[in-house]
Amino acid sequence: MAENGTTTEAPPTTTQPEKPAVLIIGGLGYTGRFLTRYIHDNNLASEIRIVDKHLPELAWLAPEFKEACSRERFMQADASREQSLQRIFDRENGKQFDYVFNCGGETRYSQEDEVYKMRSYGLSMAVGGEAAKRGVRCFVELSTGMIYKPDSVPRKETDKVKPWSKLAKWKLTAEEDLAKIEGLNLLVLRMAHVYGPYTSKFISTALCMARVYQFLNEEMKFLWKEDLRTNTVHIEDAVRAIWVGAEWYVKAPPPRKPVPTFNVVDHGNTSQGLMAKTIHEVFNIDTGFHGTLISAFARLNLDHVVDDVNDKLLDPWADLQIKAGINQPTPLSPFMEKELLKDTDLSLDGSSFEQETGFQYEHPQLTKEEIEKVIESYRAMGWWP
Repeated sequence: MAENGTTTEAPPTTTQPEKPAVLIIGGLGYTGRFLTRYIHDNNLASEIRIVDKHLPELAWLAPEFKEACSRERFMQADASREQSLQRIFDRENGKQFDYVFNCGGETRYSQEDEVYKMRSYGLSMAVGGEAAKRGVRCFVELSTGMIYKPDSVPRKETDKVKPWSKLAKWKLTAEEDLAKIEGLNLLVLRMAHVYGPYTSKFISTALCMARVYQFLNEEMKFLWKEDLRTNTVHIEDAVRAIWVGAEWYVKAPPPRKPVPTFNVVDHGNTSQGLMAKTIHEVFNIDTGFHGTLISAFARLNLDHVVDDVNDKLLDPWADLQIKAGINQPTPLSPFMEKELLKDTDLSLDGSSFEQETGFQYEHPQLTKEEIEKVIESYRAMGWWP
């Protein structure tokens, strides 16, 4: 009470809006674990649940993921199976998840159509359908930039599509059919080649091959041409983009139509030439390109060429591991996938996402330093011979 007998009102308290509750499907996969850690370390969510078919103990988790991907946040389940969905989506407080991130699905190349149909497409449709039923505020579907008709001119989101791997074909089918689900608040992000510490895809294959060529004291020669685009995005930027995308999505009344679809790609316009130059600098080996004649032969006999390369590299890789005392299996291998050795440009224009959301890249291009950090992460895990 004030001196003159009047009461003074307490200043109004401003309540912070509750942080979103998030569900991450495929939460132990490469992108899933980094996304979980990013959300956890920055305290962005009121609840994080990660769902994966695999157990954390078998996922090759580096020490810095142990807390974020801990047992109390983890649920082992196959989200593509309808009977698992209720358990996955039900929360103890009876409320719904705000954001659902689909980082799951088959990531290996050169599998049969049926595998992608079931493990990628089937998974997307199952969790997308459930998210729609429950009114989830934003469902983020991770797709791939390999769905475009390849061209060296960076592809915009509105450009022609012509998937060039089976994985991409089923990713595009999922994009199209998710968009038809009534009431689904869908955001689609098409990723360039994701790389960073602990990566075991695409760039890791090139690094393992380079290590073998270094061991054999031979030149590492690339097929096709120097200016073939192999665009990249660093995993830390990728997961920040996923989060920024969800935050942006819920700022407008749902559903946003047409479905917002964005490319996520760094500014480096990564090409084979840049990869060859970087590998030369990191491994101190000669790198070059096969002439047009050999490349033309390879185009007609790709199976044969890939088999030859794999035959040449796999035994020395095993020798290197034995010499280094690595007797546990690791996720690294110089094994070359035929689907990744295509003469096709992965060249993306990511400007739309940056303009819409204000997102900025912290790893704007692939550099020698970034590659050295990747190798350092392998060493820390005891994977690198």
